[in-house]
Amino acid sequence: MRTGVIAKKLGMTRFFDEAGSHVPVTVLSLDGCQVTGHRTQDKDGYVALQLGAGAKKAKNTNQAQRGQFGKALVEPKREVGEFRVSGEDMLIELGAELTADHFVEGQKVDIQGTSIGKGFAGGMKRWNFGGLRATHGVSLSHRSLGSTGNRQDPGKTFKNKKMGGHLGVETVTTQNLTVFRIDAARGLIMIKGAVPGPEGSYVKVSDATKKAIPEGAPKPGGFKKAGEHAAAPAETPAEEAPATEATNEGAE
Repeated sequence: MRTGVIAKKLGMTRFFDEAGSHVPVTVLSLDGCQVTGHRTQDKDGYVALQLGAGAKKAKNTNQAQRGQFGKALVEPKREVGEFRVSGEDMLIELGAELTADHFVEGQKVDIQGTSIGKGFAGGMKRWNFGGLRATHGVSLSHRSLGSTGNRQDPGKTFKNKKMGGHLGVETVTTQNLTVFRIDAARGLIMIKGAVPGPEGSYVKVSDATKKAIPEGAPKPGGFKKAGEHAAAPAETPAEEAPATEATNEGAE
């Protein structure tokens, strides 16, 4: 079991496949997804990788997180999450940056995000209730909830009764989505179909639990080492100024 990645949802667009069919895709960007910590069996009781994505100001980061990011030699991250791995051989070194070629085209993935908040919603929108009849005495309450309990026995409304209330802002996992295209140069992952969450939010992308990992997927993952993404440009030698002869016109 490999680690997943934390990606930023940019929005949706469309492509056309070889048959000319329209394919809607969601564009995810790897916004500086780096390894910020390790969880080992001896120390923590389980094996996992802690990843961070997005930039965050140091003044807005608490002291404990600043110490953790400093130990991994990475900048403060806006979003932090953990991914369980099968063993310590699947751990990636601290500071390494995950790349888009961690996944392959056609692979099935599971994506976890926070759904869009919709505020207060009634029973029809929240729970897909049918509502009341459009005629036969129903007046001004066509979208009402209907009966919520009994009269004398038991004389109360049971707990967990589906009623109107707050809708959205919940953790949602969509399984078996297809990776349509990979752009490793720009760090983009195109997912076929919709992905939970609003634009600009961060989602967790991992290998599908109900499908086998394709043979072409790199293990322990596709990444760049800590020194590779921060390599300094080579210095160019400065041009030497042409030598000039000093003249002393006033001296005889």
